[in-house]
Amino acid sequence: MKTLLAAILILAVAIALMCVGIIFKGKFPETEISRNENMKKLGIKCMNEQEQEETKSCPGTYSDACAGCGLYKNK
Repeated sequence: MKTLLAAILILAVAIALMCVGIIFKGKFPETEISRNENMKKLGIKCMNEQEQEETKSCPGTYSDACAGCGLYKNK
């Protein structure tokens, strides 16, 4: 029983400490990759942004698209 109470107390303290940053900043940290400033600084992009950049160079036909993306190599 003492172990259970100690575990609950430790969890309560940990949760309270995690909430301190949110309370003082006034908002929850942004976890969406496309809107997170730190991710943008590191050059990390979400899958949709990467896909859009890769398909911009696609001229349209299947063989041209494969050659344009670099995954297809002519032999």
